[in-house]
Amino acid sequence: MLIFEHSRPGRRNYSQSPATATTDTGSIPENLLRKTPPLLPEVSEMDTVRHYTRLSQKNFSIDTQFYPLGSCTMKYNPRACNSLAMLPQYLSRHPLAPEDTGQGFLACMYDLQEILKNVTGMAEVSLTPMAGAQGELIGVMMIRAYHEARGDTARTEIIVPDAAHGTNPATAVMCGFKVVEIATDKEGNVDLGALKAAVGPQTAGLMLTNPSTLGVFEKRVSEMSKLVHDAGGLLYYDGANLNAVLGKVKPGDMGFDVIHINLHKTFSTPHGGGGPGSAPVGVGERLRPYIPIPIVAKEGDKYRWITEKDKPQSIGRLSAHMGNAGVLLRAYIYVRLLGADGMHRVAEYATLNANYLMVELRKLGFEIAYPTRRASHEFIVTLKGIKDKTGITAMNLAKRLLDKGFHAPTTYFPILVPECLLIEPAETESKETMDAFVKAMKEILEEIEAQPDMVKGAPHTMPLRKLDEIKAARELDLTWKP
Repeated sequence: MLIFEHSRPGRRNYSQSPATATTDTGSIPENLLRKTPPLLPEVSEMDTVRHYTRLSQKNFSIDTQFYPLGSCTMKYNPRACNSLAMLPQYLSRHPLAPEDTGQGFLACMYDLQEILKNVTGMAEVSLTPMAGAQGELIGVMMIRAYHEARGDTARTEIIVPDAAHGTNPATAVMCGFKVVEIATDKEGNVDLGALKAAVGPQTAGLMLTNPSTLGVFEKRVSEMSKLVHDAGGLLYYDGANLNAVLGKVKPGDMGFDVIHINLHKTFSTPHGGGGPGSAPVGVGERLRPYIPIPIVAKEGDKYRWITEKDKPQSIGRLSAHMGNAGVLLRAYIYVRLLGADGMHRVAEYATLNANYLMVELRKLGFEIAYPTRRASHEFIVTLKGIKDKTGITAMNLAKRLLDKGFHAPTTYFPILVPECLLIEPAETESKETMDAFVKAMKEILEEIEAQPDMVKGAPHTMPLRKLDEIKAARELDLTWKP
């Protein structure tokens, strides 16, 4: 039911708005003045609250359902992180307040920088990027600045594997580079022969996610690092899947020169809904002069901002003040709650859960895309064989999972695996939850054999039934008309 269907002429919410308009419109040009009142619903406060509360209760969320979105790491956000980040001393602090009155906040940010340096093996960390895509952009901008400072302007290409996140090639193009795509082999590794053929004096860098979006760890990453560095290029690490190796291996030790870290994936801060985001970047020694500012420095027992005066070669400021303070505080509290041992357990349980789920689904008869490989923190099921036999697609299965009370895994990504489901249980899910998911997948597999039309017509229990997705894309109508 739409909010407009609750509307009744003359119904008002007088406690929230003045009875009569008092705005002076004399200074607004006549052609810009509205000739008719805006088309807004006329509803009471109680009806409004109940309407939007009911809508929220129809949503799937990590707080209410299993949410195995591969490549997205939808895991539980501890409420302690939220409550502590909202202490009055933090909330009431103005971002332009003098350093002397914000020493507690600056101490937290300095500690977070140091922790992220430690777990990534990087020489310096900036907390300023506001999202993963901006973290990527900053990483490639620093690679460009490095080559330009050396007068190495012939380096015009960025190498990107075909299994990369779509933002990787987009970022490279935005920074003025030509993208050279290289293939992955049948086991999910980057084709080393293709990489050897691609590198040269024109190579600015390689963008790599490890473990990759195919759910496997690049076994020959050290060789890849040497190839790129020997050619004079640099290596960028997409930190989307860092939780799979957290505390076990450091990107810096793999040879990477720059990394962005999705706090909303690895460090359990709010995720989705368009924000808020945060993606600190870490750099090796080569890129330290170019790191974005401000950064927190500790001098004796005092903390201060590092600015343009300290780093004149910095690529500059990428966000207002120093980044998304509330999200950074949540991440800081989360890592302090975990401790070093807890970070090791993140990787251990992320990997354990993924491999357990992969084995259980394989037992049911689902085809694993890379059956010879152990999963990292996620894995891919391909429904190509099922589609060829029955016509049931990955999207059909995903919609039917909604009827079973589970959000679907990521569908059709990465695009090089046909009819794929990218499944990530995350480290915070219990065995009982995963067993219930396996049971639902088993039921759907049985329905595909016995009642394929029911699966094709799913969902059946949601507020909306199956939509004509092509019509919705081509004839999208988001405007209510009386």
